[in-house]
Amino acid sequence: MATALYSHAAAAQHQTPMGHPEQVSRFHHVMAALQDARLIHREAPVAAIDDVLRCHPRSYLDRLQNLSPQAGVAALDADTHMSPRSLDAALRAVGAACHAVDAVLAGEIDNAFVAMRPPGHHAERETAMGFCLLGTVAIAAMRAIEHHGLQNVAVLDFDVHHGNGTQDLLWHEPHVFFASTHQMPLFPGSGAASETGSYGQVMNIPLAPGSDGQLAQRAWDAILRRCRDTAPQLVLVSAGFDAHAADPLAQLEWHEEDFALLTRAICDMAAECGAPVVSSLEGGYDLPALGRSVRAHVDVLMEAGK
Repeated sequence: MATALYSHAAAAQHQTPMGHPEQVSRFHHVMAALQDARLIHREAPVAAIDDVLRCHPRSYLDRLQNLSPQAGVAALDADTHMSPRSLDAALRAVGAACHAVDAVLAGEIDNAFVAMRPPGHHAERETAMGFCLLGTVAIAAMRAIEHHGLQNVAVLDFDVHHGNGTQDLLWHEPHVFFASTHQMPLFPGSGAASETGSYGQVMNIPLAPGSDGQLAQRAWDAILRRCRDTAPQLVLVSAGFDAHAADPLAQLEWHEEDFALLTRAICDMAAECGAPVVSSLEGGYDLPALGRSVRAHVDVLMEAGK
């Protein structure tokens, strides 16, 4: 067993306007960074609609299909766009995360990284926003609970932006512990420490602009202590790399080694609990930093999977 990499060419067919930070080149840089890594390559399948409906209503899916353009790029809001293959790419991101959950729970692989776009953690129940169409990681969490019967799932989000969509989709779910560090103030404006979920199962730690990796590690030490107490049977990671000091969309001061240290801490906690790890790509908009940070993250996953 080892680490699986889920990807699909559809990730490069989701088009955004010229100059948009969530660009096709993100996928190419990620794949180039992982080119020589010893990974099990798996093609991202299209998600089962029943899985998507665990988090989004049919009316929302129908609306996305109706908004999908026949050509060019359509704006859903100032930040979020669709091209003819965008919904397919988003459905394959969800399908990959769900398939990876199935595979790690079956013992076929040790852990997995989903290298797909568009990202997902800003998509709310009936609202696409923040470059995101579907709540990829939240849907995977609900599959683990409703299909596999897990009682305790952890969703850990270290993207520099708060995962408001994941929080929205899991707010009333007692079987999922959701935790996030994120810069504040910053888009989308949510993620205050006072936001704790219907069952106290949500933990947010906002970080001030300029916060470095040492501050992040202290925050994540607290999160992982709390997470360990929930005894997760599965750990899902929203892996955004836009907290990097080079990223143009935020002002945190993390570096590749900080992502590696955090990934190792997550994997160590998961191993103590006997929980496999599935990680899904979220943000990261400086292309060289994204590639280096993804490789640092996946190298630790591969080490943990030996």
